[in-house]
Amino acid sequence: MKIIYMGTPDFSVAPLEAIIRAGHEVTAVVTQPDKQKGRGKEVQMTPVKECALSHGIPVLQPVKIKEPEAVAELKKYPADIFVVAAFGQLLTEEILNMPKFGCINIHASLLPAYRGAAPIQRVIINGEEKTGVTIQQMAKGLDTGDMLLKKEISIDPKETGGSLHDKLSAAGAELIVEALSKIEKGEVVPEKQDDALSCYAKKLDKAMGLIDFDQKAVSIERLIRGLNPWPSAYTLYKGKTLKIWEADVVPLEKKEEPGTVVFVAKDFFDIATKEGALRVKSLQLEGKKKVAVKDFLLGYEIVCGMKF
Repeated sequence: MKIIYMGTPDFSVAPLEAIIRAGHEVTAVVTQPDKQKGRGKEVQMTPVKECALSHGIPVLQPVKIKEPEAVAELKKYPADIFVVAAFGQLLTEEILNMPKFGCINIHASLLPAYRGAAPIQRVIINGEEKTGVTIQQMAKGLDTGDMLLKKEISIDPKETGGSLHDKLSAAGAELIVEALSKIEKGEVVPEKQDDALSCYAKKLDKAMGLIDFDQKAVSIERLIRGLNPWPSAYTLYKGKTLKIWEADVVPLEKKEEPGTVVFVAKDFFDIATKEGALRVKSLQLEGKKKVAVKDFLLGYEIVCGMKF
């Protein structure tokens, strides 16, 4: 089939590569405008743009895809279907109805659960045991369209946002190729979503990473994993941001005020929470590299009774 592909971050790259390998003709790629990143403020291409250019595919980068000029540009490229994966902009009804087979989306959850921008991280934070990828026919609402195919993925006990992202991107790549084949042959059977079973995975922000030790240790540990690698979970150490990258949940021998250091060993320290203790094993002080606790303790002091 002739395809226009819309995507922006790393998640979208593997599905694009899979579509190309499967022999479909990607006539154009639509991605978000390039942005300045890092301390040097260098302009960086989106991962999907880099992938498209490496295959010689034309790239469109509209600031707002709904604008008449952007829609007119889109119409210049032939397409039987539009495939969308974490593009980052909502499509108008005009665009949704443009190709013969409409627009389909690779969504990183088992719809109707976790509609929205951050399903990968939210399932970890909420303690889910499974998630997956859904190929859905796009409709006017946010992730409300009919479901075409699903693939379930188990969430490992120590899964991070980063590791789950990679698994779901790979699953999406596999599933989109299967979906395109079935759509082309007329073999796909759309299934309507039950709105009563839906929940919303709102966008992440840095503020949600501030650890509240008045929560249960199990909840904090999930937050740490879910926000790894971005935006990361953190606390404060002598006025500086201290990111916590790896931690375990352990019993609290006796009740202590949440946020209090209750035990310090050579390669970890325990912080009291509302229920249980958080055993910190890997961290990163503001302006420094990520290190194991044993290395951190060579240059910085953590003692029992200290408060975070």
